[in-house]
Amino acid sequence: MSVVARYLKKHTETLVKDVGLEAACAITGKSKATLGRYYSDAPEHADRFMPVDSVALLEEAAGYPHITAALSELRGITLSYDEDKRNIKRGGVNSDVVALSQRFAMLMGEYNQSIEDGVITINEAKRLLRETLELQRVLLDMKLHLEKESAH
Repeated sequence: MSVVARYLKKHTETLVKDVGLEAACAITGKSKATLGRYYSDAPEHADRFMPVDSVALLEEAAGYPHITAALSELRGITLSYDEDKRNIKRGGVNSDVVALSQRFAMLMGEYNQSIEDGVITINEAKRLLRETLELQRVLLDMKLHLEKESAH
């Protein structure tokens, strides 16, 4: 399986888990087995990917557009959210700076714990990825607040 395929499958799994497996089944009309095949790295499912309409439905229900972000990252594109469609906390740049420093500290804590034995395991890598995604969310919120303030 290609690196791109593995990357997309990992983000598909993250999207399904963000929404919840039962809810994802209800939203997409797909079975648990079918959803599992979309993110399975087994050779027999290497060419199976979630249909774009299912991705759109799940990303609408999710806290973050995991697959859209993954596709954007693969192309070197930065996402910007339409503020009207986001469920964000109200705050400003100052609260974003605090959240950013807290998230970065959490990421560094995870990294320090993961590298302690000289090897980053798959589970440790997943935790680091989750923290990196959270840090990215904070940066996007900060970007939106800065854009809003610079428009005044």
